[in-house]
Amino acid sequence: MNEQDILSFMRMQAYHPMTVTELEEAFDISDSEAFKELVKTLNALEDRGEVIRTRTNRYGVPEKMNLVRGRLQSHPKGFGFVITDTPDEPDIYIHANDMNSAMHGDIVLARIEKQTSGARLEGRIIRIVERGTTEVVGTFQDERLYAFVVPDEKRLGRDIFIPKTAYNGAVDGHKVVVKIVRFPEGRSNPEGEVVEILGHKNDPGVDILSIIRKFGLPEAFPEAVLAEAEAAPDEISPDEIKGRRDLRDRMMVTIDGADAKDLDDAVSLEVLENGNYRLGVHIADVSYYVKENSELDQEAYRRGTSVYLVDRVIPMLPHRLSNGICSLNPQVDRLTITCDMELDRQANIVSHDIYLSVIRTNERMTYADVRSILVDEDPELIKKYEPLVPMFRQMQELCLKLRAKRMSRGAIDFDFREAKIYVNEAGEPTDIGFRVRSVAEQIIEEFMLAANETVAEHFHWMRKPFIYRVHEDPNPEKLMAFMEFITNFGYSVRGKGNTVHPRALQQLLEEVKGTPEEVIISTVLLRSMKQARYDAESLGHFGLSTDFYTHFTSPIRRYPDLIVHRLIREWIETGKMSEKREAHWAEHLPIIAEHASRRERVAVDAERETDDLKKAEYMQERIGEEFDGVISGVTSFGIFVELPNTIEGLVHVSYLTDDYYHYHEKMYALIGERTGKQYRIGDEVKVRVSNVNLDERAIDFEIVGMKKSNSFRPRGERRPKVIEGRSAERGRKGNGRKKNEQREPAAMRKRREKAKATTQPIAAESGSEGSENKEKAFWEDLVRSKKRKKKQVASAAKRKRK
Repeated sequence: MNEQDILSFMRMQAYHPMTVTELEEAFDISDSEAFKELVKTLNALEDRGEVIRTRTNRYGVPEKMNLVRGRLQSHPKGFGFVITDTPDEPDIYIHANDMNSAMHGDIVLARIEKQTSGARLEGRIIRIVERGTTEVVGTFQDERLYAFVVPDEKRLGRDIFIPKTAYNGAVDGHKVVVKIVRFPEGRSNPEGEVVEILGHKNDPGVDILSIIRKFGLPEAFPEAVLAEAEAAPDEISPDEIKGRRDLRDRMMVTIDGADAKDLDDAVSLEVLENGNYRLGVHIADVSYYVKENSELDQEAYRRGTSVYLVDRVIPMLPHRLSNGICSLNPQVDRLTITCDMELDRQANIVSHDIYLSVIRTNERMTYADVRSILVDEDPELIKKYEPLVPMFRQMQELCLKLRAKRMSRGAIDFDFREAKIYVNEAGEPTDIGFRVRSVAEQIIEEFMLAANETVAEHFHWMRKPFIYRVHEDPNPEKLMAFMEFITNFGYSVRGKGNTVHPRALQQLLEEVKGTPEEVIISTVLLRSMKQARYDAESLGHFGLSTDFYTHFTSPIRRYPDLIVHRLIREWIETGKMSEKREAHWAEHLPIIAEHASRRERVAVDAERETDDLKKAEYMQERIGEEFDGVISGVTSFGIFVELPNTIEGLVHVSYLTDDYYHYHEKMYALIGERTGKQYRIGDEVKVRVSNVNLDERAIDFEIVGMKKSNSFRPRGERRPKVIEGRSAERGRKGNGRKKNEQREPAAMRKRREKAKATTQPIAAESGSEGSENKEKAFWEDLVRSKKRKKKQVASAAKRKRK
């Protein structure tokens, strides 16, 4: 009997809250040791909030007691949302008065009090299960007899009180790390003591260091971890090659960025006698060096992923491994796990093989060099890499076929420009460029996608414990809002509920490519989707339009990939898995998946915050300068403008001085009361940088000019462009292997059947009539608003005369 057994029993339909004695009888426990274990397990579940004990000492799960367990996400204004542990459950709004002293990041139990209009749930926090924040990074403010630390994380909502005895050398203006020694009760502030002084807030490097501490990113590796890494060999011995397929004679290369040090994937391609391709994806066998439950493994689990900040990388594994024996450096022997795929001329995978191997790469290629060979046909590089050039051309051919096949089945390709921020030795931003996505990057992208899908499908049909990368269907309400949003630009997508085919959304992205509204439509669509995450169940990947997906290709920098390698190795070496090991993985994989997903989100947030900080620093030196931009967002308090270098700033409504502007929610527009002037998403404007707040990472603009508004299409163009969304391979979402065409995971099939039975149409298929009616209603609203305003002014004047 374990925790999962107890939880499964309590979630049964017929279960009612039971006492310990009743649970003892239900589980047929007869000896004292087993009873002690039951009590111990119940206490552990209760401490984590997974089981509730009532006032009458009866146990049950929260969801059956109108309670929800989740993580509190606070807002600087005081309210918050409980993000539930169950992915499909809606978030619960918590009013500031119902927080019960909980802070941002806490694990809490909330009771649902009511459901407002729509599907929004409101509740109150009943119990704090676990404090999410024990240390806070902020700015020290000395008040002579005591001090406060103003947190960098504004969502904490309260400054930390520091008594005089807990300064520990901190002075006014220092960036410090504070340990909370007493959490808030009622309206009181939390109390803390200074445990680390990072330096003065204006010192070089302190800004990035503060972000590292804020997100709890580990920098230095513990001594025990470094000792294990140092014990790894520099070279492979003959004994280590035994039992592996020798691929050292096969032509293969790594293709990475010029500054990459951890080369964990190599690729090979050849045309077979039957005309088919044999694509080989060879991934560093990190699991051979990072043993289960070792110091290295525990540290890798804790970190979860490598973090790529503007000026540094915080690796998941020590450099001794990631840049040494695990890196597939050129012309040296390396241990790998290989996924060989045979593809026909239409890029359908007809067979595959996954096995342990030893390789020796021919060259360490860069994206720039491969791009120059294939696109620019640089004669010097072609001569330098003459033996490899035919393989590169074949790779380009296969890459384009794989990409076309992926697009035809409905995969969504967000072609966002990704900013690359250049900093000097002092950490100051000097320029902002863009990361190039050429055919060289696409070759690696397509080959890695193919390998990930193949490995995921292989282990799915084995029906054994595994870890998957999943991306669930969008929330119907968010998708409905997006469908309504795009009608403002003259587009309409056909579909019903969350059964809309991703191909329709990809066709929309292709339709808007090159238009002023491209960036904002792509951004709003991305925000309408759920986040990809890790799961122990194969739930499919909506964005890639595939039923099977995992992460197999980056075990140096992602812990789930390392687990995938460990499972593959166990199956290959033993041929089967014992019941004990299956039970072990079945219990631990969901925990690993949830932890890895959480660490990934922390890494993304930290990377985004360092980018925002450096962008703000970059614009601080350009206050007063003017730039062309596009309106990327409209709110009741102003408009957001994005510059060509991806920097975004706010034009506050108070800066729009030529009229009183009112926010029209359905039209995503600010409308001038007197002039009828409109500011809408997609409009091109010229702005001046007026202010930069580094602490808030906020940039303020003011509008100095405007190009022709993107408000409405000309009358002759009012009929919406209807996106059909029919897939070229209807009913097919796999990798092209014909034998599995009709097979589908049960979880996905049930979801689709439920969606077909319950969802309603979400996209208008109207022609010009709907568009004209919408525009007519908009102007009628505006006229009525002006009439009301006029009457109010007249009434006020009449009262004044009296």
